[in-house]
Amino acid sequence: MPQIDILYLDKVIHTVFHFVFTILWFLYLKKKNKSSNNFKLLFFTLIGSFILGIAIELMQQYFTTTRNADVFDILANLFGAFLAAFLIILVNAYNGLIDKI
Repeated sequence: MPQIDILYLDKVIHTVFHFVFTILWFLYLKKKNKSSNNFKLLFFTLIGSFILGIAIELMQQYFTTTRNADVFDILANLFGAFLAAFLIILVNAYNGLIDKI
């Protein structure tokens, strides 16, 4: 079977995973802590996503023989988390405008 080689597919997957992870984790924390500040929850979610991304890369480097750590994977993870944060801020701002109408 022919293989299709998509340029930077690995980085796109990292970005999408952390985008979805950050949104889901934020929604979970928001539901669990209804009275908490959204920006505080978002900050902790971003930090958690960043730490998880670094931890996974370190585990790949030191606990496997077939995988290596990649700084660009960490940057792709961070990019996905920041995209999610941007979307959350936009949705939060939009909802705030709707409540005032």
